[in-house]
Amino acid sequence: MLELPLAFEITSLVVLVLILAADLIIAFKRPHVPSFKEATLWVIFYVALALVFALLMLIFADGEHAGQFLAGWLTEYSLSIDNLFVFVIIMALFNVPRKYQQESLILGIIIALVLRGIFILIGSQLIESLSWIFYIFGAFLLVTAWRQAFGKQDEGDGENGLVRFLRKRINLAPDFDGAKVRTTFNGKRMFTPMLIVFLALGSTDLLFALDSIPAIFGITQSPFIVFTANVFALMGLRQLYFLLGGLLEKLVYLHYGIAFILAFIGVKLVFHALHENEVFFINGGHPIEWIPDIDTWTSLAVIILSMAVATIASLIKMRRTPTPAP
Repeated sequence: MLELPLAFEITSLVVLVLILAADLIIAFKRPHVPSFKEATLWVIFYVALALVFALLMLIFADGEHAGQFLAGWLTEYSLSIDNLFVFVIIMALFNVPRKYQQESLILGIIIALVLRGIFILIGSQLIESLSWIFYIFGAFLLVTAWRQAFGKQDEGDGENGLVRFLRKRINLAPDFDGAKVRTTFNGKRMFTPMLIVFLALGSTDLLFALDSIPAIFGITQSPFIVFTANVFALMGLRQLYFLLGGLLEKLVYLHYGIAFILAFIGVKLVFHALHENEVFFINGGHPIEWIPDIDTWTSLAVIILSMAVATIASLIKMRRTPTPAP
């Protein structure tokens, strides 16, 4: 597999940072609820941008790089959509005004990028020095897939221990003051509920990063592809939140599709670990060469098919379910 030119990697990272910065500025300068048309156009733009990026990787390197990016991006995108379910719950729980939800989401996305960047650096170092880490990643994804498919889908009240702890120990204003985390109420400086929202989003992002990073390392071991796939998956997530809106809760089979993808990548990681085995108590520390090493294009086909089946099945069920009378 050819190496990506260093100039291409640097230029790509600079351009992505500029796009994210522009998105951040727009969100804070114009707090509003995007219309259906506006949200749709932005989502199409970011999806097209990811496809153009894959085409550039094909031109500057080869099809393997492009395939790894597409498979990684689709995997991270499906997991990011799963994020949106929790974001909806958090926004509803704290009664965040619709026009200020943009700021909350963009900050949550930035926190997610920072956390995933840290996990990518840690993960790439572990993979380079400890080949058996694939067994750990694979087992973790299989357990996560089981919980995703058969665990409780009720996310609870959306408040974790950190949020409940802070609620009891800080002075919290009764209402929001735009996107500010500090305000003056009855002559006293207090934190606004937006601080709790940011912390809830950030801690949720941390949990999702723990799932998503092992998943994409099952597709590619290139830190550059892993990071850019995550960036493209998170870009446009804010607009997707407003585009899908109430449709999210109606995609009842989506979590099964995501669970199948995680299970498939978990099996792929275990197969890869066995194929490259160095663990002394497995086959005497020798690779098990008859174990298949699943290629990138097979992974890409499985990911697309899984999400398509889950989405179509959900839409069919939604159409067959009678709408309750008002």
